[in-house]
Amino acid sequence: MNGLEQEKKINSFRFRSRTPRQATGKALAGGFKGIAVALVIACLFTLPSALRAAKQKSFDITKTPVEEKAPDFVLTDLNGQKFRLSDHRGKRPVLLIFSTTWCTFCKAEIPHFKALHATYAKQGLEVVNIDIQESKEKVARFAAQNQLPYRVLLDEQGAVSGVYEIRGVPTMILVDKNGMITCRQCRSVDSVLSSMMKK
Repeated sequence: MNGLEQEKKINSFRFRSRTPRQATGKALAGGFKGIAVALVIACLFTLPSALRAAKQKSFDITKTPVEEKAPDFVLTDLNGQKFRLSDHRGKRPVLLIFSTTWCTFCKAEIPHFKALHATYAKQGLEVVNIDIQESKEKVARFAAQNQLPYRVLLDEQGAVSGVYEIRGVPTMILVDKNGMITCRQCRSVDSVLSSMMKK
């Protein structure tokens, strides 16, 4: 066998040795392509039904079901008077506003809190601000500077905010006259209160 024939034989062997790999690669590529097409088709049929289900689950925030019984607590306000949540049970709803003096968002929301107090306090709503882990002197100055018209309670140890699992401020929790939490940081508290105070 001369050199030219030997080189052809070697090249032929190399070609045949690559062929199964290439065939396998093409088969795998075809398989993945088939799976991708199947997934796309499945999504086309699944998404509309998922959207219909989400639409069916939409709810009116003014009809939010009662979540749980509000934990009772006793705190002292800036005038040294005790406030016990359970004293209001059976009498009036209570709006708890958890905040701090250093919170920029809390200060920005004060006009809204004042408006809620002005609108619903005369209808029986008790609005209380619960300041978390700050001194009485600091909170008193803040309340005076911002002319807060509602009671300000001192949660100096953070015990009450811990029980209510407050993760950020300001946080509003609405408790109905039966002592049940009906709203946690609801975005449309005005609508909830409007509906509640009509009952």
